[in-house]
Amino acid sequence: MNPAAIDTENFETGAFAGTLSIEDFGASFVYGARLAYHFTEDLFAEATIGTAKAGRTSYEDLSGSVDLLTDDERQFSYYDLSLGWNVLPGEAFLGGTRAMPSALYLTLGAGSTRFGGDDFFTVALGAGYRLLLNDWLAVHADARDLIFKSDLLGTDKTTQNLQFTLGLTAFF
Repeated sequence: MNPAAIDTENFETGAFAGTLSIEDFGASFVYGARLAYHFTEDLFAEATIGTAKAGRTSYEDLSGSVDLLTDDERQFSYYDLSLGWNVLPGEAFLGGTRAMPSALYLTLGAGSTRFGGDDFFTVALGAGYRLLLNDWLAVHADARDLIFKSDLLGTDKTTQNLQFTLGLTAFF
């Protein structure tokens, strides 16, 4: 079996798409981009930016004519800077002859979310799986929680906004 010929480039960039569950506003399609720098085989820094369009609350649906947010205020946009750790680096085997490098990783970061006409300090917790298809192309499956305090619906509370995405990145 031939060893994997992984490029020595430390930068990784790409795009992702999936579902973002915006607390009290339902699940929405989300898309965005990521840029990472790999310090070592185990540690990396990552910047992500994403956007989604929030749905209606159950109150808005039941009342019929009440809109709590304008169309512009329903835009959910965020960015964060995170540190990542490849907790379980390894290889995925396809058949008896093909081994592809992979890693299960955790991320922790901070950033900002713009929603409902306000900007919120955001903590981003995440976990993901990266599979290198060849020496420069990788597939990601990620789960993230974008956590921030909001008083958008009249009470001050910490919101949990869960995001599940698939992405494609390139090393350079």
